[in-house]
Formats: sequence, C-alpha cells, structure tokens
Amino acid sequence: MHYLVLFTLLAASALADVQPQYYSFSPAVGSGSGTSYSLTGEGRITAVRVWEAYNNYIYGFQFRYGLIWSSVVGSKSGNPLEMELFDDEAIIQISGKYAHYVQSVVFTTTRGRTLRAGQPSGHSFNMYPTHSEAELRFISGRVHGAITSIGAHWGVVHSAVNSTAEH
Repeated sequence: MHYLVLFTLLAASALADVQPQYYSFSPAVGSGSGTSYSLTGEGRITAVRVWEAYNNYIYGFQFRYGLIWSSVVGSKSGNPLEMELFDDEAIIQISGKYAHYVQSVVFTTTRGRTLRAGQPSGHSFNMYPTHSEAELRFISGRVHGAITSIGAHWGVVHSAVNSTAEH
C-alpha cells in the first residue's frame, strides 16, 4: 500500500512540471509517391525557403529553426523564395493546390504575412492547428523529383525554446 501511495505521489509531481503541448496534425495531401521526408528542428521556425519550378510546382523546402537552417527536402531546383519571420511571429496556416505534385503553397503567419510559391492549379488544401496558441512545428510528406505530398504538424512552442537571440 505504501508503495502505491509513493508511486502516485512521484507520478503526480512529475506531471505537475509538464506543460501542455496541444499537438495536432494536418494529414498529407498530394499523390504521395516517392520517398518520405520529415523537415524538423529545435524551437520555433524563424525563416522559410521554398524552391518553385518557374511558377509551376514545388521542388523543395527548407526551414530555419532559431539560427540554424535545416537540410533541404526535395531539391534546390528552380527559383528560391524566402521569408524571414519577425520575433514572436509564427506560421499558423499552410494552404495551396496539388495534383500529382504540390503545385503551389502559401505559408501564412500570425502577422498576416504570406510566402507564396508555385502555380495555383489542381485541388485546394488548407491546413491549420486545432489549438489557437499552436503554430507550425514541422512538415512531412513525400518527394519524387519534386514534392508529391505535404502534411503539417502543429504545437505550442514554450518560452524556453522561443528565443532566437544569441547568448
């Protein structure tokens, strides 16, 4: 009996320090052919790069987390487009169009700014978090020459990992 009480107290104290995460997932859209990818990093996304094929479909993505750029998913073919986020600005929506490839993508921030890439043709999609304080944490999908699918993973970034300032 004493072990049960001790275990309960230890579990309760461990859970008391855990902040809620509010994760949600927007399922992938697109044909989904090719190799899977996951574009992740530590902390808040502070910049986005997208490679488009001459106002056509999307070839590649790259995120900057804090001061560190991720690897590129897809390829650097075509024209690179970039948006650097302001302090405390976050991506809260991804929309666009898809057919076999992701034809176009629009990243929208908490300040209403957008990064638009590609040619809007095909089926529409719109992704956003289910919790009002959540933001884009990472994307996943598939790539076969160009991006064939994209899904979004949302969550709350807590203040301990928000800072992009150098220490």
